[in-house]
Amino acid sequence: MSGRRAAFLDRDGTIIEDINYIAHPSDVSLIAGAGDAIRALNEHDVAVVVVTNQSGIARGLVTPEQYEAVCERTSEVLAAHGAHIDATYFCPHHPAVSGPCDCRKPGRLLYDRALSDLGLDGAASMFAGDRLRDVLLARTFGGSAFLIRAATTPPDEADRAAEAGAVVVGSLTDAVRRFLRTGAEAAAP
Repeated sequence: MSGRRAAFLDRDGTIIEDINYIAHPSDVSLIAGAGDAIRALNEHDVAVVVVTNQSGIARGLVTPEQYEAVCERTSEVLAAHGAHIDATYFCPHHPAVSGPCDCRKPGRLLYDRALSDLGLDGAASMFAGDRLRDVLLARTFGGSAFLIRAATTPPDEADRAAEAGAVVVGSLTDAVRRFLRTGAEAAAP
């Protein structure tokens, strides 16, 4: 498939600090360098697509309205850095609460939806996040996988991601630099 390149990014722990079930816009804190990294993607005409699991909604810890307010605040904080997100897709489910679904990462439903909605090329895209589930779909679509080692990354997941062909990096900035410098082929799992 040909289409626009994209950066499929996780939100919590990748773009903003992961404070577990963030429900209040005042708690949004941009991870250092994330705004500049996203601006660089914007400047290179790479669609920035957030795909995020939000099980706090299923658990009753976050309302859909609170989730939307956090998204709006994230957009405001990014805009202060001259950056923007093109689209956001989220899974509000948790298997233990709402049963299985096809949209919870590493499921591919939300990615398929984004590819179709936005005319994207998965093979020319990057998949980045702080958890293994954030990068596994790179293999399915033939894109670049970047696991961002963060405090929220279980140690075994970094090792498993590397074994699966993902590049393990220290920040979103590192992932974006590598992706823009070498293209999708450099980190294809």
